[in-house]
Parts: sequence; structure tokens; C-alpha cells
Amino acid sequence: MKPGSEEKAVAIEVRGLSKKYGSFQAVDDVSFEVQAGQLVALLGPSGSGKSTILRTIAGLETADSGSVMLTGEDATDLPVQRRGVGFVFQHYALFRHMTVRDNIGFGLKIRGVPRAEVRRRADELLDLIQLGGYANRYPSQLSGGQRQRIALARALAPRPKVLLLDEPFGALDAKVRDELRTWLRRLHDEVHVTSLFVTHDQREAFEVSDQIVVLADGKVQQLGPPQSLYERPANPFVAGFLGAINVLPLRSLKAGSVGGGPESWMDRPPAEHAEAYVRPHDLDVFASRDGKPYWPATIERITPLGGVVRLDLRIAPDHPLHIEVPRDRTLGVAFNTGDEVYVSPRHLNVYDRVRGTFEPVDVHRAIGLSLENGAGI
Repeated sequence: MKPGSEEKAVAIEVRGLSKKYGSFQAVDDVSFEVQAGQLVALLGPSGSGKSTILRTIAGLETADSGSVMLTGEDATDLPVQRRGVGFVFQHYALFRHMTVRDNIGFGLKIRGVPRAEVRRRADELLDLIQLGGYANRYPSQLSGGQRQRIALARALAPRPKVLLLDEPFGALDAKVRDELRTWLRRLHDEVHVTSLFVTHDQREAFEVSDQIVVLADGKVQQLGPPQSLYERPANPFVAGFLGAINVLPLRSLKAGSVGGGPESWMDRPPAEHAEAYVRPHDLDVFASRDGKPYWPATIERITPLGGVVRLDLRIAPDHPLHIEVPRDRTLGVAFNTGDEVYVSPRHLNVYDRVRGTFEPVDVHRAIGLSLENGAGI
């Protein structure tokens, strides 16, 4: 370890986890780590295996193979009650006949903690979640967002080693979800409990988490910090799942990879093998060429969206292209439907379907890039 550096302990370690339901492979050789104190998202579409992984870590499911380590202890075969895990479900699971205070303290009560200590801990958590005046209310007297805060406080009451959350905001409306995301991040920064949460919402994962594990078809597609995944996706699935993207077939490309010199320039395969992936905000549009590399295009639709303007273009007859331009960039520029314009990419990735490579391209040093129809830069 370098002088002055600090190596964090691993709080959750999953190795080679696999799980089948009949012939369906729900989880397929999944491995990842969560460092102590981090808030990490398991992000993926429905059926990607994220909830099965979370439930297996909690001990609510049994894996066919693989191991789970919790704060350095092999928890693979431990029963739920010995794992030291707090679990928050999507649908609150509060006891209707109990007050808020009793709901929070329930886990401590069944562990035999003295009544005075249960009350003290419950009131402490009520203050932490900013519901200090709600101790004697019942779940039916709370909003959905308040109920989910209570469910989270109940999971935190026994001071778990790790906190697991299964789509905790999925049952709430959009406005409440937005508010609770911000609140959860602040709460985590205050209590520093290692947390792993499941979501299918990309924005939620980006706003809340320190790291994201992207899943599809039961496999880890990529893991890392949110912005790193967005800017350097490992494959076409990650690129498309983490945000809007244009996919354009290529005919030829010679370019240097980002960070490489002329010696790293290479010929790319023909159109039947390669595609360019470029995000709507990584494209600039001009009324004239002005000496820039470009693709000629025609404006089909202009849609103002508050702070941005969406342009739906077409490059030759076959390739739609979507661009998002900050509204202030369009001031003083009169774009109209049917106009011929010039599109210049600032950043893109090229996917070679034969080799399976997905690599960024330095557009500024590109020698030549042609779409399938012949339009090129």
C-alpha cells in the first residue's frame, strides 16, 4: 500500500454465484465486491438476476454454486438471522397493528433487547429519518414515502453489518422517489452502513450510488463508478441501457483509440461488421460545414424540452439520428424542419460484431469514417 493511502475493507464479496429455477438460469457465475461504507447499485432490466442475487446475499435464497462473504466471514451457509443483514423490501412490510415506534423496535424486541433500550434506539432512528413526532402513529396514518422511511429505520435498528434494499422506491410515485433518493444518499453519508440496493432505474442508480454493477441475463456486464460506466461502456448493452444512444452502421473507419498515438491507428472492418454508438448530447449540428468533419443530415422534427432542444434528423434515407442540444446553443440559429444541416460527433464508440470489441474513437484524429450510405467525415 502506498504511503498515505488507505485500503478499505471488503464488506460484501460474491464469488462465482449461480442459480437456476428449472431450466432458467437466473444468475450465471456472478462475482463482485462492495467495499465497507459504500452504497452500491445492482442495476439491470427485469429478469437480469439482481433481486435473486440480493436475496441470496441475505440468505433468503440458496445458490446452486458460489460463495458469499460478509465482512470477512463466509456466510454462504449461514441462516438469515446469523448474517447480520438489514433488508428493506419494495412494499414496506410494516405491521399495521403496531405503532411506528413498535415497528422500528420489533427486530430488537424479538432479540430480547430490554424495553428501555428498544425505545431509545427507535426514538434515535426516528430523529435520524426526520420523523421524530410520528412515534405513536400507525402505518395507515403515513404517506408512502414516510412508510418506506420507517421500513428503513427498522432495518437499521439492530445495527446490521450490511443493508440490502430491493427496489425500495419502486412502489412510490415519481416525485416522492426523487425526494427519497436525495434523502437516502444523505442518510447513508451520515450512518456509513455498507449498502447494496436493487434498481432498474438508471437515474436512481446514478444519483445514489458510489458504484454500479450492471447486470443482464444473469451476468455482470460491467461494474464501476457511475460516470465511468456512462463515458466508457464495456459493450453495446451497457451503452444502450445507461442512456439514449444512436446506433449507426459503418462502412469503414481508421482512427486512433483514445490515449493512443499514430502507431495505434488501425483499419476497422466493413459495414457488415461494425457500428458506431454515439449519444445525442455528443453530437453538434451546424447550418454550414465550416471546415469541421461532418455527416450531412435533414431535420425531420424539432422538439423543445425545457432546457434542451431535441432534433430528430435523418442521415440519407435509412438512418435516423437524434440530437439533444442545450437551448442556449440554438439561440440566434434558425433551424427548421426540412433544413439540410451538418452533424459532427464529439465522441463515439465503435462496436466490432465479429471481434466483440467495443472501443472509443478519438474523433479529432480520425482519418476517415463512413456510414453505410457513404456519408463520411
